[in-house]
Amino acid sequence: MYALIQQFNDFLKQKTSVSAQNSKFYVRWINLCCDFLKINPGTPIEHKSKEKFLSHLAESYDEWKVRQADYALNLYIYFLSHRNSEQNKNKLDTAAEWIILADRVRESLRLKHLSIRTERTYLKWLRSFYSFVHHKLPADLTNDDARDFLSYLAAERKVSASTQNQAFNALLFMFRNGLGKRNLKIEDAVRAKVKRRIPTVCSQEEIDKIFNEMRGVPLLMAKLTYGSGLRLMECINIRIGDVDFERGVLTVRGGKGDKDRCTLLPEAIKKDLLRQIEFSRSIYEDDRRHKVAGVMLPNALERKYSKAGTKWEWQWLFPGRNLSTDPVTKKIRRHHIHRAQFQRAFAKAVKAAKIPKRVTIHTLRHSFATHLLEKGTDIRTVQELLGHASVQTTMIYTHVAKRNILGVKSPLDN
Repeated sequence: MYALIQQFNDFLKQKTSVSAQNSKFYVRWINLCCDFLKINPGTPIEHKSKEKFLSHLAESYDEWKVRQADYALNLYIYFLSHRNSEQNKNKLDTAAEWIILADRVRESLRLKHLSIRTERTYLKWLRSFYSFVHHKLPADLTNDDARDFLSYLAAERKVSASTQNQAFNALLFMFRNGLGKRNLKIEDAVRAKVKRRIPTVCSQEEIDKIFNEMRGVPLLMAKLTYGSGLRLMECINIRIGDVDFERGVLTVRGGKGDKDRCTLLPEAIKKDLLRQIEFSRSIYEDDRRHKVAGVMLPNALERKYSKAGTKWEWQWLFPGRNLSTDPVTKKIRRHHIHRAQFQRAFAKAVKAAKIPKRVTIHTLRHSFATHLLEKGTDIRTVQELLGHASVQTTMIYTHVAKRNILGVKSPLDN
């Protein structure tokens, strides 16, 4: 039994982020739990037994120590499960069954009208999960397999909390829609620690330097992203009908969480936008002359309004120069500009401007929110413009803009 505890201690040091100094405390919690439950090390610990032990600890230990014990026990549960699976692993060829499962998941994703990016992400996690439990047939998968995979992501791959949540959503969809199992519960998985990050923000001068290094359509897209507080794909997905010059409003459709919202339309780029619309119009008329299939429409609109994809108001504001094959319908049609083209142009400009920060296109959105707050814009208004469901998400920008909001100066400046 001592050998098993030593193996767990080695596991903590080699494959997790637990320091060698703290690993002895984690081992101590395991020994205390085994003594309390009157079981030998190596015996599986059920969720109810674990909760009973933690309640016992809470009577005489500080809250942070109880949380540490809980984390140690979740790591131990994962360690035992992973160790047993390694010892009992067989080599059944289950590839065909998993291919059928992947097709079933793909079909369900499309029936629910989820985006092609969500489809690719979920199928990527399905492949990772297959690699993790390749000795099992899909029909034999259990909640413990999902728990161990999520624990593996946190303990060994050290992914972020958002990445682990994304994997959980993919597994939940697979269990419900691919396997017909609706009772997926993940109780004792090792949870990735949420790390609070302050967003990178550029000053107005730094943004001007970046824009001075850009030309053409990428420059207009960068200005629109900053001036309207858009995400990368929100900018790329703008259609002609979303631009309202008279009201000075840009409508963002199908943003994060498939939500629509209205945001600012910068007056400073009105002329550039009109020229871009003229360019898009010329491409649109050429496609109509050559009877190219209409543009892709969201959700089931293409079935409901079969000719809407050929209407002017549905065309892309930033169309691609070449025709491409729709990954879902396999039709050859006009798609919007590829995000990589915008990203490459922006990264090149940041390098040329010699900005000493890690700046991406999303930094423009961070800068939009921060600059509005620094100028006294109400945080609820900023929340609506950004499309945040909770004001707590928007509050992160107050940490960057705090100096101007509170009027606080460093004592050194006095």
